[in-house]
This record gives sequence, C-alpha cells and structure tokens, in this order.
Amino acid sequence: MKEFLRSTLATITGVLICGFIFIILGVTMLAGFVASSESETIVMPNSVFTLELKGTVQERYQPSPVDQFFEDQISTYGLEDILNSIQKAKEDEQIKGIYLHTGALTCSTASLQAIHRALADFKQSGKFLIAYADMYTQGGYYLASVADKVIVNPVGSLSWHGLASETMFLKDFLAKIGVKMQIFRVGTYKSAVEPMTNTEMSPANREQTQAFLESTWKSIVSDVAASRNISVDSLNLLADQNMDLRPAEDYVRCGLADTLMYKDEVLSYLKSLAGLTEEDNLQTLSLDEMTRVKSVTPKSKTRDVVAVYYAYGEIDNGSSYDEGINSEKVAKDLRDLRKDKNVKAVVLRVNSPGGSAYGSEQIWREVTLLKAEKPVVVSMGDYAASGGYYISCAANKIVAEPTTLTGSIGIFGMMPDASELLTNKLGLHFDGVKTHKMADMGSMSRPFNAEESALMQQMVNQGYALFTKRCAEGRNIPLEELCKIAEGRVWTGSMAKELKLVDELGGLDTAIQLAAELGKVKDYKLKSYPTKQDFLTELLNTRADRYIHSQLQETFGEYYQGFEWLRHVEQSDRLQARLPFNMRIQ
Repeated sequence: MKEFLRSTLATITGVLICGFIFIILGVTMLAGFVASSESETIVMPNSVFTLELKGTVQERYQPSPVDQFFEDQISTYGLEDILNSIQKAKEDEQIKGIYLHTGALTCSTASLQAIHRALADFKQSGKFLIAYADMYTQGGYYLASVADKVIVNPVGSLSWHGLASETMFLKDFLAKIGVKMQIFRVGTYKSAVEPMTNTEMSPANREQTQAFLESTWKSIVSDVAASRNISVDSLNLLADQNMDLRPAEDYVRCGLADTLMYKDEVLSYLKSLAGLTEEDNLQTLSLDEMTRVKSVTPKSKTRDVVAVYYAYGEIDNGSSYDEGINSEKVAKDLRDLRKDKNVKAVVLRVNSPGGSAYGSEQIWREVTLLKAEKPVVVSMGDYAASGGYYISCAANKIVAEPTTLTGSIGIFGMMPDASELLTNKLGLHFDGVKTHKMADMGSMSRPFNAEESALMQQMVNQGYALFTKRCAEGRNIPLEELCKIAEGRVWTGSMAKELKLVDELGGLDTAIQLAAELGKVKDYKLKSYPTKQDFLTELLNTRADRYIHSQLQETFGEYYQGFEWLRHVEQSDRLQARLPFNMRIQ
C-alpha cells in the first residue's frame, strides 16, 4: 500500500512539474512573439530593402497569432504596409536602394498600379531600384518594369500575354444536385446572377467585360511603355506572341528585360550598388522589418487630424475570415469620426465588390451625415462597385485608380429552390400548416409562386430606384442621365471619370491631399482607422478555425470567394448590390 501511495504521489508530482514547465514555456514563447511583433527595427548603414512579393496582396493585413506560427506557409501582404515601407525606404538615408523580388504574385490591377506608382516615386530619390525574378508573372513584371534594371534568370521566364476574363457557370452543376436559383434583378448588365442561370456570358456581359478589360490593359501597357521606353504598338505585338514560354535571351533582345543573371550574381551586384565589397555582408530589410522601422519624418504636434478609414471586403454577408465590411461597425466608427472635433477631414478608403443593399444604405446614411460636418473624400482601391459604389457616391470627391472596377449600379435578389434535391433526390418530404397564404414564403422546400415572385421583383425594383436616386443626388447628375450609365454596368476608373462617376484619378495619397485641401488644414496628423489590434488582443479574438480557412483560401485561390459566398447564400440579405462573385482576370 505504501509503495502504491509513493508511486501515485510521484506521478502526480511529475504531472504538476511538467505542467508548470509547459506553462513557463508557453508564456516565454508568447512573450517572444509579442516582443518580435512590436520591437522597432534598427536600420544599419548601407542597407537594402528587399521587397519580396510571392503571395497575395490585400488592402490591409494584420497577421493573426495563428498566421505567425505558420508564417513560412502563408504569404499575405497588406497594400498599406507595402506603400508605407516604400516611402520609409525613400526617406531613410541609411537605405541605399530597393531589391524587388517577385514570384507567384496574386494582386489586383489597381493595387499593382498603386505599388508601381510608389516605386516610381521612390526612384526620384536617386536610390537604386533593381528587379529580379526566376519567373515573372505578368503582374510581377508590371511592377518590375519601373526598375532601373530588370534582371531575369538565364533559364527563367517572363509573362507578357495580355488580359483574359473567365467566369465559372454553375447552372448545370446546380441542376445535377437538384437546386434552382430563383432570380430577381434590375439592370441589363447586372451579371452577378448569370453563373446561376446561364452556361455562357450574355451579350451585355460580354460587351461590358471586353470594354473594361481593354481599358485596364491600355492603362497597364501605357505604364510599361513609359518605364521601358518601348512603344505601345511593340508591346501589343509582343503580347500577341505570348512571351511566357520564350527563351530568356528573347526578353533582353526585345527590351522587356536588361540582362540575365543567376541569383548569386544578383546578390553580388547589389553589394556593389550598396558600396560594399564581395567579402562584406549585405544588410537587408524584409517587408516585415520595414513595417517596424521608425519613420524619419518628424511627427506633427498639431491636434488636427486627417482620418483614413479602411472599408474593404464584402458588405455584411462576406466571409468573416476575409475581413468583410460590417455595416453596423462602420456606421458607428464613422459616427465617432463625425463627433471627433480633432478630425478635420475623412478619407474613406473603399475596396469592396459590394454585398448587402441594406447594409450599403446604412453606411451611405452615415457618410451623408459625416459630409454635412466635414469633408469626405473616397479613395477607391481594386473594387468600389455596386454596394461599394453605393457607400461612395455621397462623398464630396471620389478618387479612383485608372484600373479600379467601379459603377455596377444595380440590384438583384436570389433565393435557392432546393425542392428537387430535398424531395426527389434525398427522399425528404415536408408538410405543415400556416395561418396565412404566404406565411412560408422563402422556404427552400418549394419554389415561389407567381404572387410571391411579383412581390420580390417589386422589392428589387424599389431597391434599384433608391440606389440610382442616391447616386444621382450624390454625383449631381440628372436621374435620367444617371440611369443611362447604371443598369449594373461595370466601368474602370478611367471610364468612370469620363462619365463623372469619379472626380480624379490617383491613389490614396491623392485622396489625402484633396481631403486636407477641402478641410483647410496644412499641418495635420494622418491617422488610420480602424486601429490595428495589438498581439494579445488579436490572440484573444482569433477563432480556432481561422488557419483552416486561410489554407483553403490559399489552395483554391480566386475560386474560394465564390464557393464561400455560395455556402452562405441562404443567410444573405434578400437584396444584393454586388459584382459577379467568381469572375477571374488573368
């Protein structure tokens, strides 16, 4: 008995000691993560900013603790961090240049334009900008084209083939599983519902897609032509030949690249540019390190603030893992900015394909109230379409990138009818009672009848009338004229400017300058909202399944959004103001 008690006590003691050790190790690791995520980066003399882009660029990004544990597997970059880091590299005398290294890069064209413009501005400092890649994607090459020297691996490749848009149609797939989508819409060009009803693009959708693709390509090829000193006609001829699979020597011969080097040769070349010998160590700074470099620009002591509020993702009904726009939170935040006496002007940074029409109306209301007290300037990112345009139209001024996809002023409603799946395929049967003839309207076990369909279409018509009224009043365009350019049609920023849907072309910096002018402030602090959370707060708010969804998103890429939205379609707002959810541009 004594031996048993001694053994049991020893086991319990061992478990307690091990538990204590694991707690200490856990706290130590957590403290290490906190310290590493918040410590300031010290810039050494003759440093080079290595801007390595081999993943996904999104509007704003803050890595969760889960992402940091698996940082080698997940590559996501925030556009805000990239642009700020390039600016800091320009201003810091210790940094001699930028080494741009791109790979498999997923980034929308408007964000690429913003980075391209920032790199061109960086060159004004006289510092070097060198680009290298083993295999340039077309987007990666667009960024590289602005460099002093574009270097390709001797057995590498460079993509230059033009643009293509592809839509995945689900009609036959849904029919196979016994689901039919009941569609109600307004707008000839409102093509968001076509994947559910068609097996190919409608003539109207084909027309609008061809138009905005050509506008986008025109902007891209003009920038590359100016950077590389190659004519637009020559670049178009090269795109027609599809340069992707050509020998590396051809890229130098036709002027797309300057020279061929292996990576070790590139590193030696960088050392020489930084004033180092071959034996010296090259001091490099990653993007993560640059985000923690202190800006050399002195902070203003004024209390006046120009606020930049970021609203990105789908409105209300987007996936919670994609940082969607919660209309209640955005409305409250804008209300707080309206009441803050120190805030003299607000830049609303919109990067959204739309979503809930109801949520869009609530944000529109707060933008209108904010505008009554202080200037509001909208800065459009990759998308500010449909609901994204709805929340933008009331601003004093709208600034868009030339390749921003905007407009899409239209409304649709969609409700699945799964009666065939449930009854004929799964053998499920439904029965019930009701007090009124349409009390069970919206049940997935039966389709709408004629009266219910008429009510839904009436609701969609009313939503469209309100949407067009908001846009006409906000942009000071007669309603009849506005309706001619509405109809759900998508425009690029360049096209929208000609139609007076946009005031100026440019990036966030242009919008900030314009907001300061309208707010009549010259000396001001720039503050971003919502404020990014610290490590511990982010850790407490991280959902256990976030990593799983981040991996699914990385695996399925651009297709992930479509399936995720389809999965939540039953819970979606009845009225939607959004772009086609599974359109791909490559």
